[in-house]
Amino acid sequence: MPKSVSTAIHSQEREQKALLRAFTGTVRHYWGNWAAVFSGVKDPRIPERITYPLESLLFTGTFLFVCHLGSRRGLNDRLRGNPAAEAKMAAWFGVESIPHGDSLNYTFRRLEANEVQEVICRSVECLVRKKVLSRYRLLGLHYLVAIDGTGVLTFRERHCPHCLTKTFKSGKTIYYHPVLEAKLVTANGLAFSLLTEFIENTDLSADKQDCELKAFYRLSQRLKARFPRLPMCLLLDGLYAGGPTFQICTDYDWKYLIVLREEDLPNLHRSFAVAMPQLPNQHKQVDLSEVNLHLRTEQVKQDYGWVEGLSYADSQKRVHRLNLIECQETRTDLHRQITSIHYKWVTNFSLTSRNVDQLANQGGRLRWKIENEGFNVQKNSELNLEHPYSQDPTARKIFYLLLQLAHLIFQLIHKGSLLRQTFPDGLRTAKNLAFRLLEAWRNLSLSTIDFLALAQGRFQIRLDTS
Repeated sequence: MPKSVSTAIHSQEREQKALLRAFTGTVRHYWGNWAAVFSGVKDPRIPERITYPLESLLFTGTFLFVCHLGSRRGLNDRLRGNPAAEAKMAAWFGVESIPHGDSLNYTFRRLEANEVQEVICRSVECLVRKKVLSRYRLLGLHYLVAIDGTGVLTFRERHCPHCLTKTFKSGKTIYYHPVLEAKLVTANGLAFSLLTEFIENTDLSADKQDCELKAFYRLSQRLKARFPRLPMCLLLDGLYAGGPTFQICTDYDWKYLIVLREEDLPNLHRSFAVAMPQLPNQHKQVDLSEVNLHLRTEQVKQDYGWVEGLSYADSQKRVHRLNLIECQETRTDLHRQITSIHYKWVTNFSLTSRNVDQLANQGGRLRWKIENEGFNVQKNSELNLEHPYSQDPTARKIFYLLLQLAHLIFQLIHKGSLLRQTFPDGLRTAKNLAFRLLEAWRNLSLSTIDFLALAQGRFQIRLDTS
């Protein structure tokens, strides 16, 4: 074999080992083995009839999303029957083959969704406890939790009794399944699912459908019960600007930054407009102009104004004292084109000239992370969030939750130092990382000892903070 070919093969094997080490090492470093990850999920099957341990099925469902296979058929086509992939499964779970996608569906129909949800809660809780995310807290204390809803499945005909319905002026009716997500977000682009509330018509005799606000009240109770001592700042859009939300945050000792549109709480806007001219000292100008190689590339200037203690009476006659931040941002590009953007947030943070821009730039504006790094990534990549992985309502939820777990793991790999040791410049895109990880899993043949050794030893993982 020519030396150049041998060198190329050796280089490829080295890179594939590094990818597998990044995957297996990340899971082991944070949570241990897969049995530990999925502990607490009860197996409803008859022991004498079990071919695949439950953790092997849950792992396979998670790996489907980690490698962006897109569907259960993609899992069957790309992994089943592949000797290298099946050898790795045998090393971890003692099984002879990779489970069929139908086996996953059959088992997931019988699981409890709340037990799989707890897997995700416990995984994020472990990151918090190990202080992996401490540097991303707002004002050094509050974890940023963005809450928003998104559509998952849409059908032309009724999918199940719990479908929500929407009828258009044309007379066309669609049947859909949305979810409400609470995601822990960070300035460097992480968006980890913390808790999921499925929006569905569980009470078929009710006059009104379930909705995002009802789901938010349920989610809030669950969030407080599951993370009672976690210092949170909720990042919300204007839909939630109202008395119930303000009262919930007061009762649960949560901070909040809620985007306030012009049509939201009009009395509050008027009170702000009246008070602002009387508070000349409550203004601050910030220059965020980006500098590249000491040359000014873009001018970004912000003008802040804020008022504290604005009175707001809700529909239940409860009076809330609210603080409001206004920001007028002006951007001037290289062509001297000027763009102005106007923001307002209502909050229960005490406001000063020292923190008002931090609350806006490092807090309120990060609400978009749940859309960009969260929903958009999951919908517009091969994570394929809007694909119906199962027609069964329970199995559908299990697949959805495993997608959230896979996305969490994938982000830790993508931004982790284990990957950067071999790929200092990264792998450009998440799609490329998923593809190359899949190819390493399918093509790199390792003995059981060598495969298990990939994640052994002591090492640190540091996240990319850019």
